[in-house]
Amino acid sequence: MSSLFSFSPYLYYMYALVDCNNFYASCERVFQPHLTGKPIVVLSNNDGCIISRSEEAKVLGIPMGAPEFQVREQLKKNNINVFSSNYTLYGDLSGRVMNILRDFTPNVEDYSIDEAFLNFDGVSISDYHAYGLAIRQRILKWLGLPVCIGVAPTKTLAKLANRIAKKFPEKTLGAYVIDSEEKRIKALKWCKIEDVWGIGYRLSKKMKTKKIATAYDFIQPQHEAWISTTMGVLGKRMLSELKGIPVLDMDAPLETKKSIAITRSFKTKLTQLQDLKERVSTFGTVCAEKLRKQNSCCYTVNVFLAKDPHKTVGRTYFSRTETLPFATNSNLTISQLAVEMLEKIYEPNQVYMKAGVIVTQIIPKNQKQFHLFEEENPKHQKLMEAIDQYHTKIGQRKIRLGNQDLQQTWIMNQNFLSKNYTTNINEVITVQC
Repeated sequence: MSSLFSFSPYLYYMYALVDCNNFYASCERVFQPHLTGKPIVVLSNNDGCIISRSEEAKVLGIPMGAPEFQVREQLKKNNINVFSSNYTLYGDLSGRVMNILRDFTPNVEDYSIDEAFLNFDGVSISDYHAYGLAIRQRILKWLGLPVCIGVAPTKTLAKLANRIAKKFPEKTLGAYVIDSEEKRIKALKWCKIEDVWGIGYRLSKKMKTKKIATAYDFIQPQHEAWISTTMGVLGKRMLSELKGIPVLDMDAPLETKKSIAITRSFKTKLTQLQDLKERVSTFGTVCAEKLRKQNSCCYTVNVFLAKDPHKTVGRTYFSRTETLPFATNSNLTISQLAVEMLEKIYEPNQVYMKAGVIVTQIIPKNQKQFHLFEEENPKHQKLMEAIDQYHTKIGQRKIRLGNQDLQQTWIMNQNFLSKNYTTNINEVITVQC
């Protein structure tokens, strides 16, 4: 444990935002160190658009969000390394980052896969910059992932401090602390209004017409009435946060999700009902698995289909929702219901590009109420437990329903997929000694 970490009866109202730099691209480098210093881009599902770039790729002018086919020649010309999204690898490394952060404070909010807010209430820290560098160094040493850290009295200012740490890595060493009025004012004057956390493109355009160009302009008294009218409670909270008065608390981790959705665009357009049944059955099965993983059951299932808008005249989106008389997390029940609903919304001789299954009305498994006349086959639970135990043991989803594809879980374009170095025993790194 770091020597900087200790508990104190005194409360310190300081927050930190820890943000992994170019996270997906950095994850690919962890197990392929020969890519250090070389340009990398990571593509979205079905190898569609660019969703992560290394600093080297940014310098070469590769735009974020660009469709891969539009910049394909530019990628080849500049010898840029291209990867398909490997969410299994990224999710595992994200979890490891969050576990390290909990060594430095018990108050951690997983904000996204590559960001987390930390609260230091009750933690005695004499030097926040040194503490931030200690966090950064441990993550880099243990995982090989670079991060930047911003520390401030509020979450919004911590976001701003993190931006400064990223913008000036040589001066800040990757960690910046706003711990004085002078630093706060300087940071607000430096920050453009469109870069303030919570202000989007449209809102920033409105503000610029009111001569609000920076975060410092935003907090001036003459603008408070307009901000209150335009943004309401959100604007008032933002004003307080930028003034150094914390109003945004740490979000408590959710024990269960309120809904679970599995949706995918198809690798190739589908027209046959049988092909769509296979996809929807698979989506329903994965929803059930996620329910069991968080010890939950659901009452309501929604299925949707989306046609190809370029080959369709009129309505392109179709959905159906049904509620069961009992709560369930069974692959068999959810998959069967999803397929039955699919049959009711399917139209022959149409071209479909996407489908999905969404489960809602989720309750904890231990709160499930049993019914006398309408109830699920009790053998389902024992079967699901056996399947889950087997899948946990082998690390793969091998047992499927009869109408599922026996070769793949998702049929997607992943032409540049890296290995699952940390979750698949058959893909771990081997070292020649």
